[in-house]
Order: sequence, then structure tokens, then C-alpha cells
Amino acid sequence: MNNTLDRENTRQLRDAMLARANQLKEDIRQTLIKTDSEHYLQIADQVHDIEAESFADLMVDVNLAEIDRDLEELRAIDASILRMAGGSYGSCVHCGKPIELARLQATPHASRCFDCQTGFERTHYQNYGHTL
Repeated sequence: MNNTLDRENTRQLRDAMLARANQLKEDIRQTLIKTDSEHYLQIADQVHDIEAESFADLMVDVNLAEIDRDLEELRAIDASILRMAGGSYGSCVHCGKPIELARLQATPHASRCFDCQTGFERTHYQNYGHTL
């Protein structure tokens, strides 16, 4: 852990990440329930209209995108908690400099400092989208 984080800050950030992880798990569960209740196959089978089938496909794609987004954030939270245990939490995984406390308070699972995250997004935007 870097010098900008004291035990209380670290505890608060860990608690925030654990609470967010629980919320994400519930969101995933609710999305799965919602997907199941939409009965994609039933919609597509009952209506042989190309527009209705396209809409049903879109609904499934949106639900899957929501789950993918939530899983990606869960992975980032898990990685941050592992960095806490290993003593490297709060340091940028790219340059090694301390991540600003305000950034960690806004996004506790941030793995890059602001400058490195900005550079990452410039080169990877098409694949990941903005996260700042």
C-alpha cells in the first residue's frame, strides 16, 4: 500500500468495494431473472414478424451486455481486493505511482492513476468504452 492510504481509508475503500460487489451480484441475479421472464423464445415463436424478432434479439443482447459490464466490474473489484492483500493497492499498475485518494474514493477498484487511465482509454476506447 502506498503512503497516501492510511488504515481507515483502506478499510472504507474495502467496505465500499464489498458493498458494490454485493450490489453487482444482485443486479446480475435480477437481470438473469428478467431475461428468463421475457421468454425470448416464446416471443420469437409466437410472432413471426421480423421486427418483433429483432426486438427480442435486442432485448437478449441488452441483458447480456448488462451482465458483461457487471462481471467486468466484479473482476476489477476482486483484483483490487487481491492487491490490498498483496500490499500494492493504491499504486498504478502501469507506472507504479500512487493513485490519487480522491480517484480511489470515487472508484475504489481503480487500478491506474488518472494519467495512465486517460492514456489507456485513448488507445483502447473502441474495445472498452470510457470508465473515467
